[in-house]
Amino acid sequence: MHRRPLLAALADYRCRHPEEEAVVAGVEAFVRRHRRCFDRGLEVGHLTASAWLVDGDGARVLLTHHRKLGRWIQLGGHADGDGDLLRVALREAEEESGLRRLEPLSRGIFDLDVHPIPARPGEAAHLHYDVRYALRAAGPLEVTVSAESHDLAWVPIDALETVTREPSILRMAAKWRARRAGGW
Repeated sequence: MHRRPLLAALADYRCRHPEEEAVVAGVEAFVRRHRRCFDRGLEVGHLTASAWLVDGDGARVLLTHHRKLGRWIQLGGHADGDGDLLRVALREAEEESGLRRLEPLSRGIFDLDVHPIPARPGEAAHLHYDVRYALRAAGPLEVTVSAESHDLAWVPIDALETVTREPSILRMAAKWRARRAGGW
């Protein structure tokens, strides 16, 4: 069962973030209930993977002004059947930014979020069960805007509220600050 590694990672995340029990339980229930949870063809929803992608010293995060959603969010995308969501987060971050030297700061999940995706022509409204990983750009920081985005920006983490009020982005910023204070 290729869902076992994800279920183990969710159990680890639950231990590290007991205050997020409700979201962990929801993602876990979805994964257990749907064998095709990694497949974007599952109409009720599917797993996605995202990157909290910081620069070399961890002071800035790379955000995309998402073309379809029209707001500043983290890089990421559909698993498309791949059960290794860290690999998906790395792939999506590379594809959407043009950056080539990215490294995970941990194999563990950094954040979880479940959010609705509105209906579009040919696609019903559904949920994204987003599994997020902390990554660092280990090389040059020059980015290339892909077709997925209107723009990309390295945003100082302490100034995120100047570009977004997205609760999940601000939650990740708080987690990042706590992690840095503990010596990331």
